[in-house]
Amino acid sequence: MSNHTTNAATLDIQINRFGFWCVVICIATGLLAVALPLDVPGGYDATREERLNWLAANRGLFIAGWLNQILAMLTLSGLFLAIAWRVRHESPLAALLAAGATAMATMAFVIPKFMAVWTIPLLAQAALSETAGSEMAAMLLPLLNVSIPFSLYTSFDYMGFWLYSLFALLVMVPMVDRDWLSKFAALLLGLFGVGFHVAFAMLIFGVIGAADIEVSFGLSFIPLLLLLLVMLAIFRRAG
Repeated sequence: MSNHTTNAATLDIQINRFGFWCVVICIATGLLAVALPLDVPGGYDATREERLNWLAANRGLFIAGWLNQILAMLTLSGLFLAIAWRVRHESPLAALLAAGATAMATMAFVIPKFMAVWTIPLLAQAALSETAGSEMAAMLLPLLNVSIPFSLYTSFDYMGFWLYSLFALLVMVPMVDRDWLSKFAALLLGLFGVGFHVAFAMLIFGVIGAADIEVSFGLSFIPLLLLLLVMLAIFRRAG
């Protein structure tokens, strides 16, 4: 066996292990997210005063919740990069484009989530303090509302998931050319990619209203939850 072949095999093992631990951490952060609040209860209908008072009283938990979200998104992107590596032989171009979509999605996710950790608590503090910057803070805070689906904040989030759905469509066909677990993973990727675009089309044509965006798009995320379990088994066996 040549050094090149040996190095390639070693790299495959390392990436499989990387993908495995990305899935483990992603699942752990998902379970932790149940206990960490991301916004005031009833955030969509909460008033400005309710949100400001809640952010002031729960600043630490709010920041912890969004730090957990950053870790979840980074590990999910790591999983997707590991999947792109797995299909590089079947379709190198699809793997390359999928990796690019994942990289752009990661940036789209990190930007608003960093704002949640850094900017939103400072804006809430400034808005409540009635200092020189309080008026500007009061105007900017609604733009970064994490619960309203048409805010600047959530627009970044949905753009990230749209890029994830492009990734899914790019890799689902190459994933079919493997064992039955990979075929099941390809099916889940296809359901997510197609489901998200169907919901997106319904939103564009006015079938889905603003109040229904979270539920309608949330249904397309269900295959991703199952994908985590399937990829856990695939990476464990391969690694």
